Amino acid sequence: MIEINQLTKRYGSVLAVDGLDFCVRPGQVTGFLGPNGAGKTTTMRMLLGLNTPTSGTATINGRRFQDFGTGLCHVGALLDAGDVHRGRTANAHLAALARSNGLPRRRVREVLEIVGLGEAGRRRVGGFSLGMRQRLGIATALLGDPPVLLFDEPVNGLDPEGIRWARELFRRLAAEGRTVFVSSHLMSEMEHTADHLVVVGGGRLLADEPLADFAARATTAGVTVRTPDPAALAEVLHNAEATVLSQARDTLTVTGLTAARINELAFTHRVLVHEVTTHGGTLEDAFMELTADSVQYRASATPARSKDR
Repeated sequence: MIEINQLTKRYGSVLAVDGLDFCVRPGQVTGFLGPNGAGKTTTMRMLLGLNTPTSGTATINGRRFQDFGTGLCHVGALLDAGDVHRGRTANAHLAALARSNGLPRRRVREVLEIVGLGEAGRRRVGGFSLGMRQRLGIATALLGDPPVLLFDEPVNGLDPEGIRWARELFRRLAAEGRTVFVSSHLMSEMEHTADHLVVVGGGRLLADEPLADFAARATTAGVTVRTPDPAALAEVLHNAEATVLSQARDTLTVTGLTAARINELAFTHRVLVHEVTTHGGTLEDAFMELTADSVQYRASATPARSKDR
């Protein structure tokens, strides 16, 4: 398990991480979301002992990463797929790590096969595509068969087949009881991968909850109701403090009440309904609404016109 307690990191006048508190538990994929500059990578670097916290703690199974000794047997991580000596072969890169962590040489071949690079072991990393380097980074994280895994933007550069493969890999690792922590800015990918979300903005914790609960935050979530008497039902729902919009002659869109509660109210007030359908908000909608005040760089809504025109 990963535990973050009042974690803070300051660079001069810049507060990159501001008193974060959350846990990442085994047996599920936890997505780590936030806009650019939200503090995600800095938090992961502090977890791995690469950055020193200004205050607070970041521990893995109750210990600092630097206290593990042969770290790859306890924690596997991919932070930067390009942080590899480009003149080395994939085999040489992994073999050096295996030797320094007391791992058998056979693990090199095993993890290369797992990530689909079994035929590329003798090639120099400098000739790898970005997607291949990402796969090599994942292989490095898996080398020690660790119980805790951290991945920072792991699907960047992967093609659609590679993205699906990575998604299935992360879910399989979590199903084995491992702690899997995945940072990403791709909402659609987290929607298909994560079970739980930790969302940060401006270095602060904004949400720590199951993915379904987070998506339900979106104001686009609601219930569509078809009824032959929309005026009567709208009055009943308004009195229950719901927001009701008329979409067609016999159709209402309702927010602020569950489908079950709408059915109960319609039954109690003897208003006939023909259909009650829940439509959830998207993960992207919820994310954009929650992090709207944390975005550092916001493009203009309309393109600037040249002064020469």
